[in-house]
Amino acid sequence: MSGPTTPAPDGAPSGAGSGPAAGAGPEAVPGAGTGGRTGADVLPGAVGAAPRAAGAWGAGPVAAAAYGPYPAPGVPVPQPFQWLRLSDPERKSPATGRALLAALLTGLLASWSLIDGLGVNLLLCAALATAGAGLAAREAGRRVRGWTVLWSALAVALLAVPALYEAGWPVLLSTVWALGLASLALHGGRRWAGVLLALPGVLWNLVPGLRWARSGLRGGRVPGRSRVVPVVKGVLAAAVLLAVFGALFAGADAAMADMFESLTPSVDLGELPVRFVLFTIGLVTALGFAHIAAGPRRWDRTPVPPGRARGRLEWALPLGALNLMFGAFAVVQAVVVLGGRDSIMENTGMSRSEYARQGFWQLLVVTVLTLVVVALAKRWAPRGTEADRRLARLLLGTLCLLTLTVVASALGRMWFYVDASGLTALRLWVLVVEVWLGVVFLLLIAAGLTRSTAWLPRAAVLSAATAAALYGLMGPDAVVAEQNVARFERTGQIDLRNVRSLSLDAVPALDRLPGDHRTCALDVLAAGLADDTPWYATSLAESRARRILAARPPVERSAEDDGACARLGLYGGDYRGER
Repeated sequence: MSGPTTPAPDGAPSGAGSGPAAGAGPEAVPGAGTGGRTGADVLPGAVGAAPRAAGAWGAGPVAAAAYGPYPAPGVPVPQPFQWLRLSDPERKSPATGRALLAALLTGLLASWSLIDGLGVNLLLCAALATAGAGLAAREAGRRVRGWTVLWSALAVALLAVPALYEAGWPVLLSTVWALGLASLALHGGRRWAGVLLALPGVLWNLVPGLRWARSGLRGGRVPGRSRVVPVVKGVLAAAVLLAVFGALFAGADAAMADMFESLTPSVDLGELPVRFVLFTIGLVTALGFAHIAAGPRRWDRTPVPPGRARGRLEWALPLGALNLMFGAFAVVQAVVVLGGRDSIMENTGMSRSEYARQGFWQLLVVTVLTLVVVALAKRWAPRGTEADRRLARLLLGTLCLLTLTVVASALGRMWFYVDASGLTALRLWVLVVEVWLGVVFLLLIAAGLTRSTAWLPRAAVLSAATAAALYGLMGPDAVVAEQNVARFERTGQIDLRNVRSLSLDAVPALDRLPGDHRTCALDVLAAGLADDTPWYATSLAESRARRILAARPPVERSAEDDGACARLGLYGGDYRGER
């Protein structure tokens, strides 16, 4: 006779006689008799079988019915994104009214000013967003540290680029880097995971920032909320009613339509969707930064398991072979390049321009791939003994030293290429990237010579941010134009197709060209210069170009004239950029 039953936590009965599986005889539980296994082996504890036992003895349906969707006792429940919980902030200060007001003003300023272009307005929006983040950080009791000041100063320098220059790619690069550095300044971080996850950290905080703001509004953190919210609701309702009935009255009576037109400010309805998008971007971005400041994730606590150490022979053999190949390349470069122009012609049968164009891009790829190889080799390096660690430092240090010869060779080839064909915006950009890669390898060599490498992650990010800031602040298009004009004054050759594609940053240098060359180089820029750009969306380069072109406008083409570019043969198939 079955005994009393006790309800299990999930509602399934347990104990003796709770079902067929709980019977006392061997027929109730397979293997419970002379087979040496008891019902407890299949049904551990007081309730049904664990998944492993059920699968082994065919009691799967019974065990599943005993637990349903719940795990067996003692089995850990896997949590999604468990690794992310380790970086949770210790505390998160609630949203305050002042921080939310700063975010709202940032959105309004973005919708009003950014639609006309980028200039000082980007700095103004950043100042408002910084004020909101500062208020949130003050509420959280956070302190300013040295690295925070450094990252913030670099971000401000990068945001100055749109106020100074017009070239699209440097402006975009500077803006993205400024956002990343602002996020890093608020997060902090020392390890690789800390700095690399903090740079795009504002993206992970856009949606949480909205939830944080909503919780602050619901929590009554806004001073005078009971008085402000009804007024805002009333104003919105009045605006809707006036808009609807005003449109109907205006359509019914011409006099009313004239009166409404004189009273209503001029608004381009076609711009409203764009302004709404800009408002949303400004508001959400400002809230994201304020949310970080209120309590950032500590990405440094993100677990990064070390790579499995390889055997000494397995690891050192491919790396040693790669070092030998790099050494052979260094010797060949010393023989070919150091011999000068005649040596290049004699050993390769190519001109300097052809020699440079043939190899620069391959060497750039080699440099990037070597950086990947060094990172992976460091992760899998043998480290069981002091001799293993010494071997790793020796082989990796040698590879980094030899890679510097690849960097030098790539820079030398590009120098030959620029001297023969002129500088372009793309060539200047890859030159900057190649120089930065050389700096990274120098940092890796220095890290191999020091006992601690804790400084390396922040130093690498600092070098990249500094390179981006210097690239933007030098005015790349102005540098390209200056080099091409100087080359024209020296050799009489200029690639007009190249200089005509530059931005307004190039106008001061191109203004020195004579006659048709100047007209051909500047006519596209003069035609595209807007007359009604407001001051906050006008860069310093645009103001300078406007003054130059107003004082000396390009000569207009007459009806019977094909134009300056046509006279120079620009549209012909045999154009070579000669005087």
